[in-house]
Amino acid sequence: MKRLVTTQLAFSGLGILLSAQTSEKPNIIYILADDLGYGDVGCYGQIKIETPHIDNLAKGGMLFSQFYSGTTVSAPSRSALLTGKHTGHTYIRGNDELPSRGNILSHQAMFDNPFLEGQRPLPSDTYTISEMLKKAGYTTGCVGKWGLGYPGSESTSNEMGFDFFYGYNCQRQAHTYYPPFLYKNEKREYLDNQIIQPGTLLTKGSDPLSADSYNKYVQKEYAPDLMFNELLSFIENNKKNPFFLYWATTIPHVALQAPQRWIDYYVKKFGDEKPYLGEMGYYPSRYPNATYAAMISYLDEQVCALVDYLKANGLYSNTLIIFTSDNGPTFNGGTNSQYFRSAGPFKSEKGWGKTSLHEGGIRVPFIASWPKVIKANSFTDHISAAWDIMPTFAEITGTTIAETDGISILPTLTGKKQSKHDYLYWEFPENDGQIAIRINNWKGLIQNVKKGNQTIELFDLNSDPQELYNVADKNPEVIKRMEDIIKEAHIPSDVEKFRFPFDK
Repeated sequence: MKRLVTTQLAFSGLGILLSAQTSEKPNIIYILADDLGYGDVGCYGQIKIETPHIDNLAKGGMLFSQFYSGTTVSAPSRSALLTGKHTGHTYIRGNDELPSRGNILSHQAMFDNPFLEGQRPLPSDTYTISEMLKKAGYTTGCVGKWGLGYPGSESTSNEMGFDFFYGYNCQRQAHTYYPPFLYKNEKREYLDNQIIQPGTLLTKGSDPLSADSYNKYVQKEYAPDLMFNELLSFIENNKKNPFFLYWATTIPHVALQAPQRWIDYYVKKFGDEKPYLGEMGYYPSRYPNATYAAMISYLDEQVCALVDYLKANGLYSNTLIIFTSDNGPTFNGGTNSQYFRSAGPFKSEKGWGKTSLHEGGIRVPFIASWPKVIKANSFTDHISAAWDIMPTFAEITGTTIAETDGISILPTLTGKKQSKHDYLYWEFPENDGQIAIRINNWKGLIQNVKKGNQTIELFDLNSDPQELYNVADKNPEVIKRMEDIIKEAHIPSDVEKFRFPFDK
């Protein structure tokens, strides 16, 4: 594991630059979309879905072309982000719903028994970005989806360094945008919504072409509205001192549920379409493509409202806003990543997007805006990943941290000389086990690790971004280096479910 010995030294040099531009620590807002693909926003090439306000963030700041998520599904990606460790080191390496607790898939059972909510918790001694920033004098808030510990565990958001939390504790609860409750800190706040179990199909005999047949999936209180209001309240209550806001929005993760005005907008734009009847999980949708687009444009609208609020309160110029995603686009619940080219230049269909360590599953949009510091309309092809965020925030705030797999990207943000990774490393114990390595232009991938496969496929991303042509036999020295990296980067997991056969 790499020890970060340069954070404080690097800050002493860049601190001169930052102090000349701002006399106070910046506010930090980290926007983490859920299952948003590399190509789902306009500034990354999207042509069907309109995202003018997210695009404006990029115009006013810096766009990264080679930023990677922590991994390819929710919980471990968030673990890598919050701990600064890649998935060969971080504790949570896959989704673990802890099914031994009981009927965890039933929303009624979770409503009756909070112990059935949530995912495997982080260990109580885990050091997180939020705890680091609290020590630096920040008030910390998390709004959206947590997914790293069940209610009452040692790893709720409040136990992991966040002063304030509002949203879903459990990622399974987040499979509906009309939940019966959300959490404010450690307590439930009940909503005026009924429990409709994901997987509930249309009423027998109803007309699938009639929009009225889908009315039961639309209820009174839309969670993203409520969460955004709490987000603004958190800023309002803490605007006199530096704050860190981790906005872990659930959009555009399925189920397909969006404000009707946005659905109507895209129905008019796209025309009629085949309804989604629920055969791939979640809820049916009369207009699945229009609804997916509507969700993203609704998020774009919220980004606009956030920026307008910051400007109106004199906070915008000294607020670092980062916009990114936890992994690539999904393939179920009525989504159509191929129709939208959601992974941009990469393949996005099942087996290539979410749940895969191919580029479509882990290459994500990353935009950084900080008007006092980051040059407008700037661009970088620096190769970086979610575990770089912790050392970056440490350097910005002058905080020393002991261990991380990341490298601060503050030099890139400020136009200075940037240190580079020797490699990036991912492992994913689900889907029969996968390992990926990135070295410069080279991408190595091992699939079916849990079936005993140890053969590395090799792709040159400069000439083959879709990873179609395996050139391993022509580059034995690169394969040897990657084999050595796996031995260096992989620490056997403490969790049996996350281990690989070669750990035994």
